[in-house]
Amino acid sequence: MNAVGIDVSKGKSVIAVARPFGKVVSKPYEVRHTSSELSKLADYLKSLEGETRVILEHTGHYYEPVAQMLHDAGIFVSAVNPKLIKDYGNNSLRRVKTDKADSMKIARYGLDNWVELRQHTPMDTIRYQLKTMNRQYSLYTKSKTAMKNNLIALLDQTYPGANALFSSPAREDGSQKWVDFATSFWHVDCVRSIGQAAFTERYHAWCKRHGYNFNFMKATEIHSEAKNLIAILPKNSLTKLLIRQAITQLNAASGTVELFRTEMKRLAQQLPEYPIVMSLFGVGDSLGPQLMAEIGDVMRFERRNSLTAFAGVDPGANQSGTYNAKSNPASKHGSPEL
Repeated sequence: MNAVGIDVSKGKSVIAVARPFGKVVSKPYEVRHTSSELSKLADYLKSLEGETRVILEHTGHYYEPVAQMLHDAGIFVSAVNPKLIKDYGNNSLRRVKTDKADSMKIARYGLDNWVELRQHTPMDTIRYQLKTMNRQYSLYTKSKTAMKNNLIALLDQTYPGANALFSSPAREDGSQKWVDFATSFWHVDCVRSIGQAAFTERYHAWCKRHGYNFNFMKATEIHSEAKNLIAILPKNSLTKLLIRQAITQLNAASGTVELFRTEMKRLAQQLPEYPIVMSLFGVGDSLGPQLMAEIGDVMRFERRNSLTAFAGVDPGANQSGTYNAKSNPASKHGSPEL
């Protein structure tokens, strides 16, 4: 019975091997994240007598190459929530925080929780990819929002209210009608400087070119409202460059967001828990894969209270002597993304 504690960091790990009753098989030593050194580590662990289990923290993405190589070598690997390791065995007055001490602590945690250790599987690789993509999806969503606000701020100086002209939803590729409209009619003078008939004809051609439905009354409304608008920036090549570049950046971000959304759904559909998550009330094609990315395998939770605890939502308690508060705010100390 060998518990291998691995404290993972960027590019290297510290390894310690322990057995029950405080026996240390191998004192902590360093292994770099190269194929040769990880192969030597796998050979060493397979040579140990008795059952061997590797325990490491799933912190960031640094643990993934270690877990993958050891798993492929046929070794039991378990990736544990860092919060569980942090809260384990804090019964000493000393506060030692080194990689070597952490690796021994992880090994002792593995011994004390031997039967509860969950094995790392190939499905976990898909979940890791899904989680990574979800983090990138969130990043590009924030970027898209920033690009959208930037474009609206610029249009307020050339064509106020252009972003509110249409209520059509975004297309599958992320493009939006008001953004496409602003590409061609980037300044209010592009509309009001020509007659209504000429604008209507030009607007009809624009709708046909971009695949939008043409509405004569809408064209009349746009031309009529444009006469009362005030533009701050002049209609020249510099202003056109500012608007067009802002639109290009927004379209790029929007396209990336929609691409990630599609790929996240494809990945999520490969996991066995997909039907369960999608059956939850209020969960759709976007939210479902995001929940799966941050939660992992929901089937490992026997009760909903367990999932709440995993999310880090902790109901507050305030009681002292005869005082017992009936209502307390809940605290949140879990993953901020979840």
